[in-house]
Amino acid sequence: MKSQSSPPSPLPSLRSRVVAVAAAAAVLAGVAVTYTLQAAERAESADATSEFGLDRGKLYFRSTTEAAGRVARVPASGDGGGTRTTGGPSCERFYAAAGTGLCLQRRSGIPPKSYAVVLDDRLREKRRIALTGIPNRARVSASGRMLSWTMFATGDSYAGSSFSTRTSILDTRTGYLIKNMEEIPLTLDGRRYHSPDVNYWGVTFAKDDNRFYATVSTKGKTYLVRGDMAKWSATALRSNVECPSLSPDNTRVAFKKRVRKGTRDPWRLYVLDLRTMREHPLAERHSVDDQAAWLDDDTLAYALPGADGRKQDIWTTRADGSGRPTLRIRGGSSPAAVR
Repeated sequence: MKSQSSPPSPLPSLRSRVVAVAAAAAVLAGVAVTYTLQAAERAESADATSEFGLDRGKLYFRSTTEAAGRVARVPASGDGGGTRTTGGPSCERFYAAAGTGLCLQRRSGIPPKSYAVVLDDRLREKRRIALTGIPNRARVSASGRMLSWTMFATGDSYAGSSFSTRTSILDTRTGYLIKNMEEIPLTLDGRRYHSPDVNYWGVTFAKDDNRFYATVSTKGKTYLVRGDMAKWSATALRSNVECPSLSPDNTRVAFKKRVRKGTRDPWRLYVLDLRTMREHPLAERHSVDDQAAWLDDDTLAYALPGADGRKQDIWTTRADGSGRPTLRIRGGSSPAAVR
């Protein structure tokens, strides 16, 4: 006797298939909403609590140890042994002056997103500007009015030759934003200069909020330029100057100078007297790839690779070139003294 085989199972009906597709779509939509909400929550987490603000007599910095990535502070005076207070926003680069903070952020994702976040004196968000690239330099003028930031568009180091930057300037009083300052009319060697490879970075502002200094690169060379916001013009003053930082009295510029070719230890910190145009090296002999910050008219702070597994440490040295460098903050970068 032949065994009787079971009849084949019927194909799913059209109705059941529609229901299955709808259910799958609902699940995917739920995942997307959850991801969006989580991303928004991460973006909003940059806001600092109201108890942590910009207070005079404090040295602010980006912590690279505990609460890594968050802005912290210590007393501006002293040898670095003061109590570290954390609780600031999460930033890749940070700077502050006169009740205004600038926080450059980079958020993971596909593609990753970057932002320039303008903060008030309590480090609460006032404005957020979407950017492209990798955060690199940030500066706020002494009055807190003028802000500038530089993003790496390609590459991630000034030591090599393959990189491109985009530098922006924001007037917080008028709200006017210059997204890319590469179109500023440039005078080089006494003549109006044009070239498609011009890059600007490392803006530093004078006390009048009109004059500024910056680095321009073209044809494999770098120059210190002096700019005028009202006239919207820039003039090259000197070659082999990068990441300038104007002293509080506006008489000197600290900068990094290329002292050897290649990517191994190419820099040394110098100070240029703008009245005499004479320069001198600082006591720090390590290669500093940073835009040094003036803590006062006599002292500069900057980040170097850290010891004992720390990503970065903050060091200080005298602006006149005397003395020896001092380890100021273990596990920190982006120093900014609020006076």
